[in-house]
Amino acid sequence: MLTDKHCKNASCDAAKPRVRLADSGGLYLEVAPSGSKRWFWKYRFDGKEKRLALGGYPDLGLKEARGARDDARRQQQRGEDPVLARQVERLACRFDANATFEATAREFHATRKVGWSDHYAKRWLERLGKDVFPWLGKLPLPQIGAPMLLQTLRRVEARGARELPHSLLEACSQVFRYGVSTGRCERNPAADLRGALKPVLTRHVSAVVEPDQVGDLMRAIDSYHGQPVTRVALLLSALLFQRPGNIRHMEWAELDLDSGMWSIPSAKMKRTKREKLNGRPHLVPLAPLVVTALKDLQPLTGAGRFVFPALTTAKRPMSENTVRVALRRLGFDNETMTPHGFRAMARTLMVERLNVPPDVIEAQLAHGKSGPLGAAYDRAEFLEQRRTMMKTWSDYLKELRDRPPKKQAVGASTSKLGRSAAGEQPIAAPTTSAHVRRHVVSV
Repeated sequence: MLTDKHCKNASCDAAKPRVRLADSGGLYLEVAPSGSKRWFWKYRFDGKEKRLALGGYPDLGLKEARGARDDARRQQQRGEDPVLARQVERLACRFDANATFEATAREFHATRKVGWSDHYAKRWLERLGKDVFPWLGKLPLPQIGAPMLLQTLRRVEARGARELPHSLLEACSQVFRYGVSTGRCERNPAADLRGALKPVLTRHVSAVVEPDQVGDLMRAIDSYHGQPVTRVALLLSALLFQRPGNIRHMEWAELDLDSGMWSIPSAKMKRTKREKLNGRPHLVPLAPLVVTALKDLQPLTGAGRFVFPALTTAKRPMSENTVRVALRRLGFDNETMTPHGFRAMARTLMVERLNVPPDVIEAQLAHGKSGPLGAAYDRAEFLEQRRTMMKTWSDYLKELRDRPPKKQAVGASTSKLGRSAAGEQPIAAPTTSAHVRRHVVSV
């Protein structure tokens, strides 16, 4: 048994790594050559010998050390491992200082933004900063219940927003799930709000999908009297049916007009950050009519970077609203046709009217492969089939444009859409849709 005098006078020779002075019940004082003294309790758990650090002497005196030993022994007798319990307690205390909603959200954001696109990561944090942090940011996660979270989201609904509250709910759910996994809270209250928000009534993008309407659209584009750059952007939106952002960000360096190919870099595609870094470029075959339109535009914008530069500076592409506004000027309101609607128009007509296999169209639209392993095992690009498809599609649009409009005299003037690749002679339009259908059977 040790005494206070033993503990005070205990020392260790410099030639030894340590000296251990036993007390009772497995308690001992370990003395280092430097003079530091620490209390340990030796015990057995699950047949293995372990030791628990109790504290340093003289901060923890002999009497207090024996009390700490007795507390740990009672813990052992309840079937708990004192060392493991200490580790769990330390981990729990480690997160206490950052247990507020805002601190947890920012930590989660910093962890996950590496795999997010820069735009999404910025928008995710900005939305929480505007509509959630002012109300819940300073509260510890365990104090935030489902009614409190719902009240916060209802403030956003009161502004007339419909999709944003659902996006915020998903973001909050991510924060709470992270809080559960890091020991900051025990449950996710956002899961209890399923069905509590006003539903979002989604609608498909507006698009003309009837051949007569498409003919009207192509005649309107053909007669557009605004900026020539905008007219070509409208035309290529119909002929290429790529995403509006890709159309307006098209660069001359990405085009090979001799071989008729547009190579969109992976970084510009709608993909995850990992896919942007490792993915292949999206190849878009260019029909002769597209090549002609681009060659006609080249004297105007070919000296710069962008095919469709902004009106005020060649250092930026045209505004995302340029094509939309041009459609309005042509008489197609937002309920009838949108820039994104060119994709729906092409997808619908090529399946219903031209009998093009859906897989070939999906490859041209750059849609992801279906199924969890689709992209890993199905890497078909159908490039040759898409070359044929794009030529057929441009011929079909020309045919629809050249059809006499209803209640209008027969006879339509030829234009740039109907010129040959050399830009001189009109290309003969297919005489019937059956001709086009036979042309696409092999796609």
